[in-house]
Amino acid sequence: MHCPFCRYDGSRVVDSRTSEDGLSIRRRRECPQCGRRFTTTETASLSVRKRSGAVEPFSRDKVIVGVRRACQGRPVSDDDLAFLAHTVEETIRSNGQAIIDSHDVGLAILGPLRDLDEIAYLRFASVYSDFGSLDDFEKAITELRAAHADKGASEA
Repeated sequence: MHCPFCRYDGSRVVDSRTSEDGLSIRRRRECPQCGRRFTTTETASLSVRKRSGAVEPFSRDKVIVGVRRACQGRPVSDDDLAFLAHTVEETIRSNGQAIIDSHDVGLAILGPLRDLDEIAYLRFASVYSDFGSLDDFEKAITELRAAHADKGASEA
């Protein structure tokens, strides 16, 4: 770690704390050369391998943009989308892998989106799962109805 003031190659950690969201570590450092203190933030990197084979950093914003299209005209707020993206990232990070396939990101989106808004879920699933016929929609709707029936039976 280079000192941002004198560029000395080395520093000592004075204090470490986990961030509020638990996804990063904040470290207070001191340069032994110039004696000045500075703060660094460390996060575990998470990358997505696309179908083309290209690897890029995971982006909550990309999740939100993709899901926002499916939620167009639906009663879904920006806060709902931000929470969904956070949930998706936590799900992906819990797998413990540094690189995850884009297909797995889509799978991680489907569950929270179904809970958020079923119409948006159907829209997203129709593109993501490449629905090719009305039968695909019927199957998805039947699964949603079955989930409602199971949920109603468990609450009774």
